[in-house]
Amino acid sequence: MSFTNYRNTNTNRSQNTNDETSKDLKSNIRESRWIQPEQWQSPEIQEKFDKGSIDFSEVHSLLQQLGIKVQKFELNRILEKHDRNKDQQLNKEEFEDLYLKLRAEKDPGSTWSRTVKSTAGSIDRFVTTRRDTTDDTDSTSSAVEQQQEASGPYHSVLVEERVWTSNWLNQLLADDVHLNLRANPIDSTDPQALYKRCQDGILLCKLINIAVPKTIDERAINLNYSKQDIFRQSENLELAINSARGIGCKVVNIHPENISKAVPHLVMGLLWQIIRIQLTSEINLKHVPGLVLLLRDGETPEDLLKLSPEELLLRWFNYQLKRSQYSGKPISNFSNDIKNSEAYTYLLNVIAPANTKPPVGLNPLKEDDLRRRAELMLKEADKIKARAHITPEDVVKGNPRLNFAFVANLFNTYPTLDLPTEQVPEPGVIIEETREEKTYRNFINSLGIEPHVNYLYSDLCDGLIILQLYDIIRPNTVDWSKIYKTFNAIKERFQKLNNCNFAVDYAVEPLHFKITGIGGPDILEGNKTLTLGLVWQIMRAYTLSILQKLAKSTTPIADKDIINWANQKLKNANKKTVLTNFHDQALSDSMLICDLIDAIKPGSIQYNLLKTSGTPEAKMDNALYAISMARKIGARIYALPDDIVETKQKMLLTVFACLMASDMNVVKS
Repeated sequence: MSFTNYRNTNTNRSQNTNDETSKDLKSNIRESRWIQPEQWQSPEIQEKFDKGSIDFSEVHSLLQQLGIKVQKFELNRILEKHDRNKDQQLNKEEFEDLYLKLRAEKDPGSTWSRTVKSTAGSIDRFVTTRRDTTDDTDSTSSAVEQQQEASGPYHSVLVEERVWTSNWLNQLLADDVHLNLRANPIDSTDPQALYKRCQDGILLCKLINIAVPKTIDERAINLNYSKQDIFRQSENLELAINSARGIGCKVVNIHPENISKAVPHLVMGLLWQIIRIQLTSEINLKHVPGLVLLLRDGETPEDLLKLSPEELLLRWFNYQLKRSQYSGKPISNFSNDIKNSEAYTYLLNVIAPANTKPPVGLNPLKEDDLRRRAELMLKEADKIKARAHITPEDVVKGNPRLNFAFVANLFNTYPTLDLPTEQVPEPGVIIEETREEKTYRNFINSLGIEPHVNYLYSDLCDGLIILQLYDIIRPNTVDWSKIYKTFNAIKERFQKLNNCNFAVDYAVEPLHFKITGIGGPDILEGNKTLTLGLVWQIMRAYTLSILQKLAKSTTPIADKDIINWANQKLKNANKKTVLTNFHDQALSDSMLICDLIDAIKPGSIQYNLLKTSGTPEAKMDNALYAISMARKIGARIYALPDDIVETKQKMLLTVFACLMASDMNVVKS
């Protein structure tokens, strides 16, 4: 039995008449909220609902199994709202409602609805309709744009999210000389305008560089070319997708042709991931040391690394509310808990600078109509220039994605977490994610594995993510009947240790990793050195497994095979450089890597752009260009320019392996 796939999938239904199709389409809008059938087919889940309902004590572990991470103390408050019968139990319907709300808050965005086929057999039909909100007690609804693919399923995008994204990009990239959005902004009233602006890949590349500066060397972007040049456009899109993968975006099943054809849900899915990274990139101790004020009793600064950006922002929100006159319940989500604008009004009042004129006040709370109150609250946000394009409807409907963006923007503009001068830590003392940790985390997240990894050591300690990675590297490696996917509060440590022990056993056989000194307890306890050693071997094995599949080889690809391939490629292209090993200091200037890229795709490297002075700055400049060009020709590289300049043997191996895979893909096609 394979590990449960948490992502929504599409199901098919029989063809209907024209009248039935119209009726079914309306009724199926709500189906995008359903937990899909195969997620209920897991014996563990079926077993729990055999008696009709489950106790509150079982809900936490079941949510974990479905990829939803929520702290127990927060869950207890939430459960009270969903226990309609007040019997301390949830039936299937109540649990489904709870799951959908938490899922929307965790990963809101594009939804999937069941297949609706018309008798006319229309393909790529684009319609706008309405979708129920996740709160069944609320009469508000959201406009949904749906597109039917040739295969049948409808994919939907919320209109307000497309409009917000268009407006956000117009503001964020307004001054970019190549996009010209100030003079020619994206038309948010046109359903296709946003997607068309992404077709040439330039906007995506620029957005990635805003989210994570210096991810893409602009010299690698085809900035000036005819819009009819599909070849140049495809190169930009390849560069954008592989760079998005490198910063941790899930790009599974997203290809250049999907964006070139302006497929709404795929474009929006990618855009939101990049924007989310942009919005949260500075929510850390390095940029805001005052985050230590959010620590709870018994926690250390390192515990903040374990929290998702959403969890951090909720803590910040509630911390500020405690400083205000707010007397309501703590905020536990960006949907239902903020719909009445009360918490927002108090938040704005407490974080606004004291010299704001006119001052930010509590007047919105005098208004009983929620939509009108939301508008008044947003006018208060306007006073401190922090409205961030959100509308009163977005607040009243409780759109989790847009409200998350609104709160993230408030934090970035007015964190209001001032530490006394004597308590501000020295730069070298601040605990932050290392470059190596971030690279491995981005690698794992890009593969679409659930749950999302925020911090390697805490999120890998139950063994489940590691075991999923094994099955990606070598399908059917894991016997899931022996693995605990949910955990009992009393036996939790034993069950997680069981999983970690299996992670070590499978690493030895059949994966043949070198794991001397690594045991199950090391993974469970989050031993940094040993966990990093294991994850590195997973990343290496994944890269080499792709090579082995492309080569249709029955034996594993060895380091020497990559070196031999590289030298043969260089020789055939009449290049003078030679690769001896992956720790050769000569690799630090990126010249050989650029030669190899040019050998794979002749004429791709502009050698006049490379610097030969040998200074650290020149080497870093070359490395950024080399990585960008490698991604542009299809190499799925996770290494950073620093890894090349510092000749990190492990990461350089992955660079050459990815280039080899890219070359084999070209030959295959």
